[in-house]
Amino acid sequence: MSLLHPTLALLAALAIPVALALGLRRGRRSALFGPAALAIAEGAPLPRSLRSRLAGAPRALDVAGLLALAFALGRPVERVALPPSTEGIDIVLCLDVSSSMAANDLDPARTRLDVAKEAAASFVAGRPFDRVGLVSFARYPDVRCPLTLDHRALGKLLRGVEMVEPDGAEDATGIGTAIGRATQVLRAGKAKSRVVILLSDGEENVASAAKPEEIAPVHAAQLAKETGVRVYTIAAGIGKRGPDGAWAPFDHREVKLVAEATGGRFFEARDAGAVAAVYESIDRLEKSRLEETRYRVEERFWPFLAAGLVLLAVAHALRSSVLEVLP
Repeated sequence: MSLLHPTLALLAALAIPVALALGLRRGRRSALFGPAALAIAEGAPLPRSLRSRLAGAPRALDVAGLLALAFALGRPVERVALPPSTEGIDIVLCLDVSSSMAANDLDPARTRLDVAKEAAASFVAGRPFDRVGLVSFARYPDVRCPLTLDHRALGKLLRGVEMVEPDGAEDATGIGTAIGRATQVLRAGKAKSRVVILLSDGEENVASAAKPEEIAPVHAAQLAKETGVRVYTIAAGIGKRGPDGAWAPFDHREVKLVAEATGGRFFEARDAGAVAAVYESIDRLEKSRLEETRYRVEERFWPFLAAGLVLLAVAHALRSSVLEVLP
């Protein structure tokens, strides 16, 4: 709390003793009469009564009331902090759940999918102001969780993500359709900043020249760019198994083009630590905007004004009734 006019309050407070001194001088009577003052028994005054002991109370109340009014005259105000406003980011996590995510080249004790889920969960935990959604994909994309601030519920759904059946009808990698579906989810949001983070351990094998009806990664990138969505792509793993069982390197050209075309970045993660580091890098790149703390100035003179008036009124009432002194 502070005073808008401290000088005025100080001058008013200093004027109080001057006014009291002048009042005492002008109000002094030439002859005072009071039974207690004249009642003397064997040369000694009678014991003072409660009424006589409280005779100075009205003047003390006058002083307290005038001080409260002087403080109110200084215009006390309080700066009340307003809740900081935030402008979060809408983020959709896209996780590959094809059967190749069962490989344990990122961590001997865990599958690629387990490593990816743990890193994604840590990323979400560090972004409390952002709405985050989850899309898993293999042959088809599946919206597991729409954009939400309920990160606890999102974490539960994330932990429940599982791979599709090996060599089943859905065991493929449709990167283009996954980005297209994630962009569709983000289009419904109102955030100015929209991001897709796609992690896959494979290459697009759904869209091809023989299937022009499928959404290729390059076409999904065009859609994301038109919608104002940045796409970060992560290639997880050391490669893919060849027919002879040996590891063959990924072809990263398409996912690199998707990231570049949308203003995002491409990352390659060849172990569990690298996957976590990629999410940390994206966390530093995509920051929510926090406004500086704002304040609202609220007047606080009313309580002091009311207290001053009440104290003066009580002093006047006492002086005119039970503590009245007659000349």
